[in-house]
Amino acid sequence: MEEELKSMKDNEVWDLVELPKEIETIGCKWIFKTKHDSKGNVERYKARLVAKGYTQKEGIDYKETFSPVSKKDSLKIVMTLVAHFDLELHQMDVKTAFLNGELHEEVYMDQPDGFQDEGKEHMVCKLKKSIYSLK
Repeated sequence: MEEELKSMKDNEVWDLVELPKEIETIGCKWIFKTKHDSKGNVERYKARLVAKGYTQKEGIDYKETFSPVSKKDSLKIVMTLVAHFDLELHQMDVKTAFLNGELHEEVYMDQPDGFQDEGKEHMVCKLKKSIYSLK
C-alpha cells in the first residue's frame, strides 16, 4: 500500500485541497492481489488504490470514458513486422502506465482510509491524473 501511494505521490496524481461547496467526492478502496511465479509460489503481494468510479455522474464528473489498452490486431501487426524484417523485440512493463492519463474534469476523491495526512484529515484529493476505475 505504501509503495502504491509513493508511486502516486511521485507521479503527482493529486493535490490535497479544501472541498468546494456543492461538490461531492468519490470514494476509493484498496484492491489486493497475490502474484505467483511460474511454479505457483508467492512472489509478492500487490495493493492497488482504485476509485469508486461507479459513483461518478455522466456530464458532471466525466464526459466520456476511455481505456488505454492495446488490441490483439495491433500486437499481431507488430509481431508480423518483427518477423518479416528480422527485428529484435523487447517487452517492458510500465508499472504506473495508467497514471499518465491527464484529467480534464474536476474530480475530488476522499483520502485513502488509514493514509490521511496528519492535520489535513478534512481535506480531499483533487485528482490531476487518472487512477484505476475512474471513468
